[in-house]
Amino acid sequence: MTNPPFPTEFYEIIKTKWPEDGEHILASYDGDGIWVYQAYCDKIADYALQNQKFSGCDDFKLSRMSWIKTNFLWMQYRSGWCTKPNQERCLAIKLKRSFFDHIITNAVSSRALNPQREGKKDEIVRLQWDPDHDPEGSPLTRKAIQLGLRGNCLKEYAEGGYIIEIFDMTPFVKSQRQYAIAKEYRSLRVPAEKVIIR
Repeated sequence: MTNPPFPTEFYEIIKTKWPEDGEHILASYDGDGIWVYQAYCDKIADYALQNQKFSGCDDFKLSRMSWIKTNFLWMQYRSGWCTKPNQERCLAIKLKRSFFDHIITNAVSSRALNPQREGKKDEIVRLQWDPDHDPEGSPLTRKAIQLGLRGNCLKEYAEGGYIIEIFDMTPFVKSQRQYAIAKEYRSLRVPAEKVIIR
């Protein structure tokens, strides 16, 4: 198994450094960029890893909204630790910080959408705050962010110009899944995410 290209820590240790409640962007990041997660089927994942972009893959649909998540455990909750259909592969995508900041700046909360803005799909990045989850999948008081890309923003994302690296997290996810299911949190390693100060 190849280790992720960012620091990891035992869950029992790192969870004490995370806020217990409130809305927070937890992520792995450095001066160059921020890692986000997506889960895909084998065909899309293999294409993205080989080409370091998504555009050009027949199964990647620019007509659909594509959600990115900065929080590893939230991604595992959604994908069932890479066990749900068409979510068997977990990709970590390192985005240029300038592009991520652009996404956040132009994001519209799902709670703030109205019919007039909903019709202008090309200009909307959707922002949602949802309950974060522990490794087993139980909801927490803390809220995690997910960002829905579509239209021009999704096209820019898919073309890869703002992507620094795409890394296959699947082997790491599978190696840690057993500890999450068994609640062996002292053995479970997760990305050592930090709060992004906006």
